[in-house]
Parts: sequence; C-alpha cells; structure tokens
Amino acid sequence: MAGSSSLDALVQALRRLPGVGIKSAQRMAFHLLQHDREGARMLARALAQAADNIKHCELCHTFTESAICSTCLDERRDHSKLCVVETPADQSALERTAAYKGLYFVLMGKLSPLDGIGPKDIGLQKLFARATDGVVQEVILATNFTAEGEATAHVIGEALKSRGLQVTRLARGVPAGSELEYVDLGTIAHALVDRR
Repeated sequence: MAGSSSLDALVQALRRLPGVGIKSAQRMAFHLLQHDREGARMLARALAQAADNIKHCELCHTFTESAICSTCLDERRDHSKLCVVETPADQSALERTAAYKGLYFVLMGKLSPLDGIGPKDIGLQKLFARATDGVVQEVILATNFTAEGEATAHVIGEALKSRGLQVTRLARGVPAGSELEYVDLGTIAHALVDRR
C-alpha cells in the first residue's frame, strides 16, 4: 500500500463523512476496490452528478435540482403554515409522518456561537423575509431539542413574534408506548410543563 496515492485519496475522501474514522474509511475503500468496483463507479457518478446538479431552493433553502422545489410549488399544501427545520434530513423526517401539509424553511444549520455560527450563517434574514410575505400566518419551530436548537428556536421565535406572527414550537414529552419509569427525568419534566 505504500505509495498508493489513489487509495490514500479515496480513504481521505471517505473520512469526510460524519462519523467515519480512518479504520472505517479504509474498510469501505478496501471493500469497494476488492468486491464492488462497479459500485464504486456508480457511487462516484452519483456523487459527481449530485454535486453538479443539486442546489438550494430559492424559497425554502432545501436541496433541489430546480430553482424552486416541488414542495414549494405544490398548490395543495397549506401556504399559511411555515415549518422551520435545521436540515433537509429533518424536513424529510417530518414529511415521512404525512402529518404536516404546510411549507418549510430549511436553515441548513443552527446557531452555535462556540463554533462561530451566527444568524447570518444560517440565513435568518431570508427566513424573516419568507415568513413576513403576507401569506404565512403561523411559523412552526421544529429545530432539534439540543442546546443549540433551543437557542435557535428562541431567537427566531422572538424575532417573528415582534413582527406580529403566530409562532409555535414542536411539542416534546414522553414517547408513545414508553413506560414512565424508563423515561429520563428531563423528558418527564418537559412533558409536565408542556401538558395539554
């Protein structure tokens, strides 16, 4: 393996994936080269095509190949509701529930002062412009329940409330089908506070 710059480049490229360390990257590279060269070529083509063709929707900021994504163009959706999520993966999770029929705004991140990520880095001005377009009546904050997600929701919520919009937050609490004795205390406390 000494002097194999192509193999080293492949391993280093695979290491860019979240949660993939040197050993995992080497295992993946060896598998593709030893057992699935056609899969490696297919992966390379798909990555190149996605990197070249996928951009951000001009309205909601999610990933799309068009200027405006199919969700934003869907006239059957409720345009008076705007759900704010951190990532396209979060949007996809909400869509899989089939419980929400409004529109989205994807932040592509969250506020994290320790990491140097501020309001300009996640496009809050674009969100505020979208939310105050005269059509949106309710903004649903669906950021994650982490410290950064909570801070992001708080900043957005306060800014939108001051602009006269109705702002709601995803509920949190005890998962369906769980037993209280096995649920963490923080979840139980939030469920009590957010009870209905």
